[in-house]
Formats: sequence, structure tokens, C-alpha cells
Amino acid sequence: MARIIVAQFITLDGVVEDPDGSDGTDFGGWAFRHGREAVAGDKFDYGSILDTGVFLYGRRTWQHFSTLFPPRDDPFSRALNAADKAVATRSGVDVAAWANSSVVEGDVIGWARRASADRDVVVVGSTSLVEQFIDAGQVDEYRLRVFPTATGGGRRLFPNGSRLALVGTKQLGPTVLSIYAPEV
Repeated sequence: MARIIVAQFITLDGVVEDPDGSDGTDFGGWAFRHGREAVAGDKFDYGSILDTGVFLYGRRTWQHFSTLFPPRDDPFSRALNAADKAVATRSGVDVAAWANSSVVEGDVIGWARRASADRDVVVVGSTSLVEQFIDAGQVDEYRLRVFPTATGGGRRLFPNGSRLALVGTKQLGPTVLSIYAPEV
């Protein structure tokens, strides 16, 4: 069985909200303050998952990414543009805006469990979507790109706490990619 993987930018104090500043919060843009190296390329060490997995987004994140990635021509952007993508939405999107995209209707967790029977499902950004998976106990792995910033405010990934087992770490420029599995 493949995995359901959550991939998030996160601060030292656990904040995942507004890493690029597009939400206009007072603390937003914290990820981009560390330079291009911190946010460019295969930030979450996806490797072959780009070829074999499916990337699941909430509507707002998908819409934002669908304007950013299609015109880019670097190796990571080409791979992500070619990857299978799904968007969980109640209001619909024009999936033609980003190649290889489809809409998930209804039970997104059920869809992800079925999809992960034979390939990895990566839930990207989309804090409210990630919260659904965490609350349902349906995350197999967390890939957290930890930024050397503490915002002091904002929406946290684990507002009620969580116990995780460290699987691995890798320093990537000024950040650390930390991979965790839920403790059982």
C-alpha cells in the first residue's frame, strides 16, 4: 500500500499559514524571506513520486499553483506540470488551467485512501484539507520543510498537539526537511 503524505512549509513554532504572504497577514511571507534556495526546486524530496504519485490540493492552493507553475520551465516545474494532480473543491475549477488535473468530488479522504492503494497521494499546502486528514488519522507521513522563523501567531499544523516519530532529516539551504510518521 502506498502512503498519504502531507507536505508543508512550517515555522519553528508550528505555523503553516501564509508562507508566501499572499493572504496578507502581518506575519506572512516568512518562507520567502530566506531566499530562492529555500523555496525552489524539489523542496520536499519527492523524487519518483512526481512520476508515480498524485498531488492533492484544496481549491485555493490549486488555483494559486495553477497560475505559478504552467509557465515555468525549470526541471521541477516541468515534472510537477506533468504529474497527476487532483483538487478537492465544492465550487469547481477549470481543470484545463493546469495539465493532468482532475476534480475530487464528495469524500476526499475516501478518495485518497482508494488512490493510495496503488500510489502515493501527496496533500500539498491547503491547511483545512490537511486538518481533515489529521483529524481522521489518515496521514502516513509528514514532510515538513522547517524554516528558521517563529511568527508568534498564525494557524498551526498541530493546534492540539501530536506525537510523531522522526524518519529522517536533510538540510536544504537555510531550512531542514524533516520527515515524520505518526506514532502508533
